[in-house]
Amino acid sequence: MKTNKKSILWILAILTPVLLLICLAAGASGLGIPDWKTDTGRAILFLRLDRIITGFVVGAALSVAGVVLQALLRNPLAEPYVLGVSSGAALGASIAIVAGISFLGVFTIPLTAFLFAIATLATVYFLAGAGQKLSIYGIILSGVIVSSICSSILLFIIAWVPIEGLHSIMWWMLGDLQITSRPLLAAGSIVTILCIAGVWMLARELNALSLGSDMAHHVGVPTKLAVTLGLTLATLITSAAVSLAGLIGFAGLVIPHVTRSITGPDHKRLIPAAAIFGGLFLTICDAAARTILAPREIPVGVITAIIGGPFFLFILKKRRKKGFME
Repeated sequence: MKTNKKSILWILAILTPVLLLICLAAGASGLGIPDWKTDTGRAILFLRLDRIITGFVVGAALSVAGVVLQALLRNPLAEPYVLGVSSGAALGASIAIVAGISFLGVFTIPLTAFLFAIATLATVYFLAGAGQKLSIYGIILSGVIVSSICSSILLFIIAWVPIEGLHSIMWWMLGDLQITSRPLLAAGSIVTILCIAGVWMLARELNALSLGSDMAHHVGVPTKLAVTLGLTLATLITSAAVSLAGLIGFAGLVIPHVTRSITGPDHKRLIPAAAIFGGLFLTICDAAARTILAPREIPVGVITAIIGGPFFLFILKKRRKKGFME
């Protein structure tokens, strides 16, 4: 008997607090909630809480962005990291950090990341041949090229950073969920929630667009407006994630596929389920990152890359055999 797909979200809602509590208890010395009655215990507890909130928000953001990009581009390999959007956002955020730009307070870094991410996505479209039939190869290669350029510029910037700040920036590039500003976390969380809500409201349009722009047009979907809104929201939510945690790849690739196989392709269910799965995925990866080699910590981006790299190759090989690479 098939599992009722509508019950998936209810099951997730029940399991999510349990899994988050386990992640909260995970530490270098094993499982256990720090003693909140002591100053040290409270400090450790709040640090873990900040990481869990950050991980859940960032994981949800990247996963939903991946869902949107895969639907709009009809590309099973589309995700912020592969398309270079994350690298562009990281470049913008790093410029704001190194230059000390703060004209909008805590919103400066997210805004700068968003503007650079938009420019990156536009460049990828231009190189892949906007207005023409875009192939998966064209989009991926364009994303790799633009991402490499952004990464090169980012490395050039790092070369000029004082040595005392080099470690923190390199760690940020590999993914770091240890938030340094709670106002920034609050701002990023609000942006993420609003963007996910906006994407969910576009679920009908995404369902139609995933079948092709012509089909969407015939069923009354304003394709240009829907695509513009979808790409803007995906880019904005990616920028918020990068501003909070740096570069974390493949979460936006793995989770949409896994979630789609469980809930089905209907974006009304897929979007909230992907947000929850993505949040749990990154939070669990972070718990593993800080416990596997304890007391040393692994950047969470390394864990997601270890999982996502083979998954990317698997999807690429699978789609190539089916002839979907045209």
